[in-house]
Amino acid sequence: MQRFIKWPSYLFFLMLFYSCSSYEVFRHITEDFELPTEVVNADYNQAWQAVIQVMRRYDLEHQNQESGVIRTNWIDNTTEVNFSDSFAASDAVKSAKFKLIVNVAKGYRGTIEVAKVSVLKRQLVEQDFLQGWKEIPTDNILEKSILYRIERIISIDRRLRAIEKAKEQEELKKI
Repeated sequence: MQRFIKWPSYLFFLMLFYSCSSYEVFRHITEDFELPTEVVNADYNQAWQAVIQVMRRYDLEHQNQESGVIRTNWIDNTTEVNFSDSFAASDAVKSAKFKLIVNVAKGYRGTIEVAKVSVLKRQLVEQDFLQGWKEIPTDNILEKSILYRIERIISIDRRLRAIEKAKEQEELKKI
């Protein structure tokens, strides 16, 4: 009868041990799914226009302002991947391609409207035609540079508006 009373304590320790070990096994998944994200101090429409301006250089597959999503077609980057891996121990890849998915969401900081911009880059490589395409993690350089460009466009737009407003004030004083 004492065995049945002690069983829940063994079960508790077993669950505790298993849950700690399972976290270590799946920790890389949570780290891989952290998207490069920035909260920009602009309203949704300003942020969307900045994103469109940056993403113009890519071949867009889908863009929807209401849902806040922009997706590119697959873009070949075999040369870039082979160049960046040329000093590594791995062999050259047969082909590589990537796709960008940008999400813009409306939010608020207190009473001020802000926008949250996230960029996801899906990178696929093919070593040979027998293995097929394999997804590899990204280095986040392109994603962070896109976010930087978006912030710069918003910053420049804000400065231009301030200059125009100052000129208007100056013109009103002259009258």
